[in-house]
Amino acid sequence: MPDNRPSDASGFAEYDTLLLEVSQMLEHARQSAGRALNAVMTATYWQVGRRIVEQEQQGLDRASYGEELVARLAKDLTTRFGRGFSRTNVFQMRQFFLAYREKIQTLSGLSRAESIIQTPSELFATPTFPLSWSHYVRLLTVPAEQSRRYYERESLRGGWSVRELDRQIASRAYERLRGKRTSSISKVDRRAADDEIRDPFVLEFLNLKDEYSESDLENALITELERFLLELGNDFTFVARQRRLGIGTEWYRVDLLLFHRRLRCLVIIDLKIGKFTHADAGQMNLYLNYAREHWTLPDENPPVGLILCSEQDSAVAHYALEGLRNTVLAREYQLTLPDERRLAKQIEKTRHRLLEP
Repeated sequence: MPDNRPSDASGFAEYDTLLLEVSQMLEHARQSAGRALNAVMTATYWQVGRRIVEQEQQGLDRASYGEELVARLAKDLTTRFGRGFSRTNVFQMRQFFLAYREKIQTLSGLSRAESIIQTPSELFATPTFPLSWSHYVRLLTVPAEQSRRYYERESLRGGWSVRELDRQIASRAYERLRGKRTSSISKVDRRAADDEIRDPFVLEFLNLKDEYSESDLENALITELERFLLELGNDFTFVARQRRLGIGTEWYRVDLLLFHRRLRCLVIIDLKIGKFTHADAGQMNLYLNYAREHWTLPDENPPVGLILCSEQDSAVAHYALEGLRNTVLAREYQLTLPDERRLAKQIEKTRHRLLEP
């Protein structure tokens, strides 16, 4: 195969410069695109919250009417636009407007009746929000306005990612620094372009598939294991892949969700690339508690979790049976579900096949 690279040293240097410049251009463009998308999305959600509040004010019994309005709007928006408009999310839009309602003063001095958004140009012109929607969702959990403003200001000054913002709020940084001369926390790494685009809220806003953010190896392993489990017999039925769930301001996903017909229960399968740890068990317990409350039907048994860990030299399969109501049910699960050693062997076999050159 011919080598089209430059033959002299100066040519290599020129190519390296070209590669660097183009890479910087693309990185800058991706970051700009992510920021622009977040700005449009956040402004839109503020306007949605505003319209909800305005509609609520027309209700005779505002408290009960507001709850009914949000629930109905969430249902209809989900039907029309898909994910991203659960009751919790729509309520956050309402809460967002109430927390930042001073932005209404920037709407070009129109009267209240006239300032209701009529055209896309009016919608996207104002107001503007410098942080991403994910930042504001986390900020809304801070009840005191002074504290919330501090974290917002420091997020802008330090270029905090949502994870860093969450860490600062959880560690009560504002309370610790209040009264001291230091008014700023040292800067941390800025949010990467990939994080901007792969933000769960952005994925929902653009109606993108969740698989966009999965690694190739993990995705391929899940595909193989899904096929293998469904081949074990007629007891397993497929429910979903990459099923997302939101708890508070955090977003999680379960790799594979099946239903076992004989046991009449959901089976949550989570794949980990690496060693099995206690944190994996704790996370699975979180999934099971959520599934028991939100996904399990009244006539079904409690869900079961299956953690599959793929390591370099070995594989581990572990069932999470904690929280079952009685030992008889736990014994039935252990007798009916596939053997853990057989599952671990299949993981190892699949992994080696996928990594073959």
